[in-house]
Amino acid sequence: MATPASRSYSIGFWLMCLSSFLFFLSFNLLLPELPDHLSRLGGGEYKGYIIALFTLTAAISRPYSGKLADTVGRIPVMIFGSLVCFLCGFFYPWALTVTGFLTLRLLHGFSTGFKPTGTAAFIADIVPLERRGEAMGLLGVTGALGLAFGPAVGSWIAQTFSLNTMFYCSSAVALLSLLVQGTLTETLPEAQRQRFSLGLLKLKWSEILEPRVMSPAIVTMLCLFPYGAMLTVVPDQSRLLGLEGSTKGLFYVFLTVASLAVRLVASKSSDIHGRVPVLRVSAGILAVGLALLVWSPSVEWFLAASVVMGVGMGLNSPSLYAWTIDLSHPERRGRGVATMYIALEIGIGVGALLAGWLFANKPGRLPYVHGMSLASVLVAVVYLYSVKSTGPMVAEIVSQPAPEPSPEEVV
Repeated sequence: MATPASRSYSIGFWLMCLSSFLFFLSFNLLLPELPDHLSRLGGGEYKGYIIALFTLTAAISRPYSGKLADTVGRIPVMIFGSLVCFLCGFFYPWALTVTGFLTLRLLHGFSTGFKPTGTAAFIADIVPLERRGEAMGLLGVTGALGLAFGPAVGSWIAQTFSLNTMFYCSSAVALLSLLVQGTLTETLPEAQRQRFSLGLLKLKWSEILEPRVMSPAIVTMLCLFPYGAMLTVVPDQSRLLGLEGSTKGLFYVFLTVASLAVRLVASKSSDIHGRVPVLRVSAGILAVGLALLVWSPSVEWFLAASVVMGVGMGLNSPSLYAWTIDLSHPERRGRGVATMYIALEIGIGVGALLAGWLFANKPGRLPYVHGMSLASVLVAVVYLYSVKSTGPMVAEIVSQPAPEPSPEEVV
């Protein structure tokens, strides 16, 4: 994005964007092919677990990644996440049973439990408050590119070469992400850094969630519920509408390209108008897209729904990231980001599980799945109108000293 504002970002910022693109590309290469692959292994009834198990371990690992990002450093946390992605991609061809495949999906979730937490904290460290929404929008653009290209490229590789080739390509891309991170300089102040020890993995109840960011966490959970449901049923819905082979991932391509375009054009919107007002609009647009998806009788309407939803997500995601970081104390920024991601994983995971249960491989139930997602977003809209808008910046909040942890029982 060639604007005076974006030119002033550091090389470290753009390298982090490149690493984020490669990371999201890596595991999104797999998504369109995994439901059919699980069916061939004999586990078609467990399709909802493809996303749910992945998000379960991601959610469980968030408190640990948040604490480690605030103590050991942002970069070690990111490196661990990319390393998990690299190893899991390499071992998918060897998971030849339903149990083995689902176990690998469970382990794969640790990658997103660590890498995005460290990335968001790193970006917040190097970007000024007044440009935080724009920076998160640009970071989201790179992730969106990975989301856009991943499904289409993954399906093409699987169709042209083989499924195992697709798995190995996913692993190789994760390795590239890891190598890019190795060129960056740690941003956690040296006075806060500690050497890693097993004792750091002991969590107090006060270290699991950051109370300051509960409002953005609630909105994140409600607005990401539809995404988990879509990842579960859209591959089957695409096939039912006649989108086969390399066109199977078109829904994700349209969704993500629309999201990408909005982020490029409106990345500063929440910096100008405030986080909550922009989130109200974005959730409303997302609801319209889901209403279209409930009805979509043809490929054209199906893809139109994906575009409208992409617009809503393009406004929604950077505003939620920026709002979360606004409310996080600088010394607990990793924990604040981790709390938002826990909510994200809960939303996606529960959405995937309920969608798989409700769909049950019965095409006539697809409108009910999307109707359930629509209800979740409408609850988010109502909640956002009950939240007082603080404007685009809340420096007076983050400047307050962080509370001392209480001596709760270690979990």
